[in-house]
Amino acid sequence: MIFKKYGASYHSVDPNFESKALNEIGFRKDKERVISVEDVLGTYQRLTTHELTAEADGPVQDHTEQLLLDRLESRLLELEAGLDPHCILVVDNGDGPDWPKTKQHLRNTIVEGENRLHFEYTVAPPLRMAVYALKAPPATD
Repeated sequence: MIFKKYGASYHSVDPNFESKALNEIGFRKDKERVISVEDVLGTYQRLTTHELTAEADGPVQDHTEQLLLDRLESRLLELEAGLDPHCILVVDNGDGPDWPKTKQHLRNTIVEGENRLHFEYTVAPPLRMAVYALKAPPATD
């Protein structure tokens, strides 16, 4: 399950990666689970952090950007699917300049003697996802 921090709690979220949105890389609360920050810190331990990136290039701007977002979402969902059932995935990027954005590089190409635009998209900074696992319960004798 994927979580994102909102104020003093972590909410379960679904990816909402949309090229036509103002914030292309977004998450939407799914209202399935809410965990307080204190509970996460007390119950879970951070295991790893994964930096997810993607690239795409093509002749059509919106299609190319959406291809990039689809690739990024696919990597995110693969990471989530590979988690142990006692683990959660937490969006580690902060808001503002730390939030991942799509970056466009534009170049001119010549196709059949005509000038054409070619779009290249990347993500910067990477989408950082932290894996948290339930702390082992205390051993009993």
